[in-house]
Amino acid sequence: MRIVLASDSLKGTLSTDDTAELLRAAATRHLPDATCVAVPMADGGEGTAEVLARACGGTMRTADAHDALGRPITARYALLPHGEAVIEMAAAAGLPQLAPDERDPERASTYGVGELVLDALDHGATSLTLALGGSATNDGGAGCMRALGFGLLDATGRAFEGRGCDLARLARIDCAHADARLAHLSVTVMCDVDAPLLGPGGATMVYGPQKGADAAALARLEVGMANYARVLKATFGQDFDVPGAGAAGGMGAGCLAFLGARQQSGIVRVLELVHFDELLAHADLVVTGEGRLDAQTAHGKVVAGVAAACARAHVPCVAVVGSIAPGATPPAGLAATFPTASGPITLDYALAHARELYAATAERLFSTIALGRSLGGIRAAPRC
Repeated sequence: MRIVLASDSLKGTLSTDDTAELLRAAATRHLPDATCVAVPMADGGEGTAEVLARACGGTMRTADAHDALGRPITARYALLPHGEAVIEMAAAAGLPQLAPDERDPERASTYGVGELVLDALDHGATSLTLALGGSATNDGGAGCMRALGFGLLDATGRAFEGRGCDLARLARIDCAHADARLAHLSVTVMCDVDAPLLGPGGATMVYGPQKGADAAALARLEVGMANYARVLKATFGQDFDVPGAGAAGGMGAGCLAFLGARQQSGIVRVLELVHFDELLAHADLVVTGEGRLDAQTAHGKVVAGVAAACARAHVPCVAVVGSIAPGATPPAGLAATFPTASGPITLDYALAHARELYAATAERLFSTIALGRSLGGIRAAPRC
């Protein structure tokens, strides 16, 4: 029997390696003939680059860059085999890097993200996956593109930085000096929000307040973003105010326009990079999981993505989760869900005893499967 272990971490308690270790131990006790194959999982959020580096046999590289306010930092990204780089934009333009009183999307820039892209190109990257999210910026990716050699010019031909406050003055984009290697770089952006670039549901109005913008700043930023959208359309010949363009302060739009990027769900991209379909071709069972199964699970989270892939491959899939929210509906393709909090316990207790609760749940899961096998419910022989 071949079992694929494909769980996300349980944030703040158990890593993906921890869950795999506990599941493997329980499976070995109850199913002595089982072979367990562990593949770390992430959904495109924080930690995705490191998860993919481990899963794909890549390395984490440290590079000099600048944070959202232009201060020197060192940031890490993943270099995978065959020229694939995975960059989390929050590594160089992240909101958590700023103190609450430093948050100012009018001054913030994605320039440091562009520096990481250049470093990846210098180290042979021909394909880039950029994880959007967690940004402190509202510059439409303009700062990143300036780092890559694109000129951002006002009506007099003077160049400027590409911060959120600069977009209202943008009159023309000069593509003549962009890094030539970009023409051969395949770019995918991990994006699980469908926010447009403009309007009440767009980049500025939805995400600007959490980045430090007050009502007056939001109004100025929206004017700038609208002007940016007009210049993008005039430069590249199409409208980029589309679903997903507003992700990460408009970084989605910038990647679509300047880099010809494609958008993809974070978990779908992760499954693609780890060649999950190939793992499923010889699997009899998949065990996935995450911290909490709730209304957000179906919107780009690990459990939903893994379960959907298993359903397509006709492989049974079960989940071990920290808890299940009241009224939560398990995603399609999930045969069963095992919560580690199987009775009324406090959150503090669950966090403090996460490992033993998970281990006990793994025991329940595989003892149930062993019983089912003894009754003929699950084949012992590997699938062909």
